[in-house]
Amino acid sequence: MSGGHGRSRENPQAGIGPWEPMGMTLQFGIRRHARLGSTNDEAQHLAAAGAPAGTVVVAATQTAGRGRQGRVWASPPGNLYASVLLRPEVPMERLGELAFLAGLAVAETVAALLPPERQVRLKWPNDVLVDGAKIAGILIEQAGDAVVLGIGLNIAHPPPEAPYPATALVAAGADAAVETVLPLLLATLGGRLSLWQAQGFAPIRAAWLARAHPVGTPLRVRLGGRAETGMIAGRFAGIDAAGALLLDTAAGPRRIVAGEVAVARDLTRDDAPPWPSEDAQG
Repeated sequence: MSGGHGRSRENPQAGIGPWEPMGMTLQFGIRRHARLGSTNDEAQHLAAAGAPAGTVVVAATQTAGRGRQGRVWASPPGNLYASVLLRPEVPMERLGELAFLAGLAVAETVAALLPPERQVRLKWPNDVLVDGAKIAGILIEQAGDAVVLGIGLNIAHPPPEAPYPATALVAAGADAAVETVLPLLLATLGGRLSLWQAQGFAPIRAAWLARAHPVGTPLRVRLGGRAETGMIAGRFAGIDAAGALLLDTAAGPRRIVAGEVAVARDLTRDDAPPWPSEDAQG
């Protein structure tokens, strides 16, 4: 996903694309690398050079992967590091919907691979949790008129010394490897993109809410918008038609458009839980 440049010296090899799962019109063409600085950066270079929508950059490892706000994303071999180039024909104000779409596609992929007793949940806007532990990171970046969707999915192992609960597909009971997970992920992502393009955000929002923690779940939010900072606590009340987080607080309802969310154990205490959203992959 994202980070410094450091492109692989190897020629990228076409992988399993192009193909059209779930009746989708977007075709995926995969460029594989043994090592990159960042798959997001490589995808941005390709976008600037005119690469088509559906171009997928995959690296076995990254030397400069990054998360939100430039945080380092550990990228050991055995996990999935991929960036998908999109050129959505929607107004710019709708691009934020892709965060929910991507999180949903990853969550559905993870759920399909794990034993049914595992609980796969979404936390606003796109954290994917398995039994409360983070299993993936997502970082979306604009590249001119294109969008790069970066996904890091823990398959073989979680990041070492993560400051929050983390897990991986194998540890959670899946028989999985990059070669089997990537086609399923792209099929799921492609199907959700087709639905979004045909019917808008409403069905994505409904499916996202069905995988979110229940209404009433206590949350703490570290605000990160331009207009306000600080921390507030309340109970999850869903998301609105634009994807904003709805929170019932002691002071009344709040609508939150930017921030980092953690599930709280007890809203009466001042201690904040770990913040698993801090290392979104890119």
